Amino acid sequence: MKIATLLVPILVAGAIFAPAGFGQKAKTARRVVISRGGGSYLGIGVVDIDAERAKALNLKEVRGVEIKSVDDDSPAAKAGLKDGDVVLDYNGTPVQGQEQFARLVRETPAGREVKLGVFRNGAMQSIAASVGTRQGTVIHSDDGFSFVVPPVPPVPPMPAMPPMPPMPDFPRSYMSWRSSTLGIESESLTSQLTEFFGVKEGVLVRSVIKNSAADKAGIKAGDVIVKVDDSKVTTPREVSSVLRSLRSKHTFPVVVVRKQQEMTLQVTVEESRGRMETRPATRYC
Repeated sequence: MKIATLLVPILVAGAIFAPAGFGQKAKTARRVVISRGGGSYLGIGVVDIDAERAKALNLKEVRGVEIKSVDDDSPAAKAGLKDGDVVLDYNGTPVQGQEQFARLVRETPAGREVKLGVFRNGAMQSIAASVGTRQGTVIHSDDGFSFVVPPVPPVPPMPAMPPMPPMPDFPRSYMSWRSSTLGIESESLTSQLTEFFGVKEGVLVRSVIKNSAADKAGIKAGDVIVKVDDSKVTTPREVSSVLRSLRSKHTFPVVVVRKQQEMTLQVTVEESRGRMETRPATRYC
């Protein structure tokens, strides 16, 4: 039982700190999402739809979630959902993004059939899927790592043995965004964090890639970005939008709050920028 109890933390530690390959140093930390067993699920990994992706797919609105992976033998696989499908409606409710979609799945009782409005190959389809119950804990990371920890069968109590120790706490997953232009991973601030950092709103820098534009400008993990050029920003998506509008501008000011002190840093980016400024982490539902 001790081995089973420690299995999940060991796997999570390995997923986070394992190197990218022998003789190579990983450039960025691996993001890990843990989905615990017992909850309602469909067995898909989804990402948000942004304006550029909506245009590429010929969507009329910037909303919905795009399926990036389908678990084998999952309710989604049995229903015929595929990679690249865009879920726009869930039982008649318009899907705005992955947070809302995950909540809708989570709040649907297992065994109930739901109707999904799916955009596939330029046309809408209605697909029925039966929500299932997740068996075991699933560990995913955004680089393709996936592992299912099977549920530990109950052990009958033994009067002569001391009570079993409680299961260790699991790390809480969070949603972060990676900006290839700046070279940072960031997330939106909650109301409690804004009070802690001494700001009304802004974007928290969780990590900075070495030798990136942000690193050379002096941006550090723990800084709160409140303005890019002349535009206030409150979410990583807004940072991405401003950066796209500055394609012809290679040097611009970024206002950050550090230790409750506001400062302006000059950021210089390379002339060649990737098409997608940020890459959202995949949410598994």
